[in-house]
Amino acid sequence: MIRAATPQDEAAIRQCARLAYEGYTPLMGREPAPMTADFAAQIAAGLTHVYLGEDNRVQGYIVFYPQGDHMLLESVAVLPQAAGRGMGKALIAFCENEARRLGLDAVRLYTNEKMTANLSIYLRLGYTETGRRIEDGFKRVFFEKLLV
Repeated sequence: MIRAATPQDEAAIRQCARLAYEGYTPLMGREPAPMTADFAAQIAAGLTHVYLGEDNRVQGYIVFYPQGDHMLLESVAVLPQAAGRGMGKALIAFCENEARRLGLDAVRLYTNEKMTANLSIYLRLGYTETGRRIEDGFKRVFFEKLLV
């Protein structure tokens, strides 16, 4: 089940981000941006949704928001022990459906070039690479999926 995150979910979301992204710290030479996100503010603004497992515990989360004519998918993560069960794909589909519901033309996202598994995942989900650049000190790869 996917639902809007509440303040009570913050610790679980923070833990999910840490576990999902901590392996990239040595590759990147610093913590990935989601590990230092202000989850309290994102939750309060209604930007965060969680995927709950059968035990009603947070298994993953996604942060997204409208930006002009598109939805910006800022962050998505699933607990490592829950990976490979379609939760990440379901969270991304949820974001895409919300974008359609709002009449937006596309979903855009970015990932770090060191997160090579993510690059192929987004391509398989129908996203197109639109560019690469350094932003906030991170080497980012940008993607877009048109929804029209």
